[in-house]
Amino acid sequence: MAERGKTKFQVDLRRHLREKAVDRNLTRLICEIAEASKYIINSIRTGDLGVAGTSNLYGEQQLQLDVLADRILEKRLKYSGVVASVVSEESGDILRFTPEQEGPSYSVAYDPLDGSSLVDVNLAVGTIISIYEGDNLLQKGRNQVAAMYILYGPRTTLMYSTGEGVHEFAMNQLMEYSLVQENVRIDGGSGIYSPGGQRNLYTAGTEAFVRSLEERGYKLRYSGGFVPDINQVLIKGKGVFLYPHLQNRPQGKLRLLYELNPMAFLVEQAGGAASNGRGPILDVEPENIDDCSPIFIGCKEDVARAEALIATLD
Repeated sequence: MAERGKTKFQVDLRRHLREKAVDRNLTRLICEIAEASKYIINSIRTGDLGVAGTSNLYGEQQLQLDVLADRILEKRLKYSGVVASVVSEESGDILRFTPEQEGPSYSVAYDPLDGSSLVDVNLAVGTIISIYEGDNLLQKGRNQVAAMYILYGPRTTLMYSTGEGVHEFAMNQLMEYSLVQENVRIDGGSGIYSPGGQRNLYTAGTEAFVRSLEERGYKLRYSGGFVPDINQVLIKGKGVFLYPHLQNRPQGKLRLLYELNPMAFLVEQAGGAASNGRGPILDVEPENIDDCSPIFIGCKEDVARAEALIATLD
């Protein structure tokens, strides 16, 4: 196991996937997504920060960077030759492709630039990816064969899992991903909490949970970006993120396919938990591509405490 920042040998992403005996087509797909991130980070550094004059399927105004990141990923996914279908948070339509490579094909749900509204104030943003085998995207997150995110911050880092732990990579000066640490773990203990949503709209159970964290000395660390906040929990190995059900929004805000399922997969693989307040996110059966859900994600003990208080007080 590689210690964080102290890899004995420089192991790149493709080599790591081979050493983990990941299917060749899945390796190809993950590496294509990593390649796409190089173009996305360049767009963030140099691109137009203005609005695109269009809206996504949720009626939210799209930025030029949202549209560009979406096109970059769509093109690379199609080019991979192993993708049967894709759906993006920015498009709202499932696109079908004809895989050109022999062997298994995959379906991908993705958020091309989560937190894009933070770019103009120079805060970290990211790309979130969910991967299933076959061509069906409307299935439980438990069935994912891989999940990953790329964080565009002071450094560009990539986290991935194919169901055998979570592994962190950093982009080096040659714009290649090198292994930083294997088997990232969430060990628990008092730490940090990142609460999304308007607090005066919290239900009684969620409010009691947040108060319990404050009483135990948890420090509030909320960036407004899902990727950097989850990355913080994974790297620190403790803490919890929540965007709960609100009094005026019982299904929460974050999207099941594009955000919650891939992050829940990663966090569970790191020894943490992810819940909608009633049960595991990964066991929720999606009905539509735009389904939303409340989320409590991070340390197992913290998530279990949230569920207990919600069951008692809500």
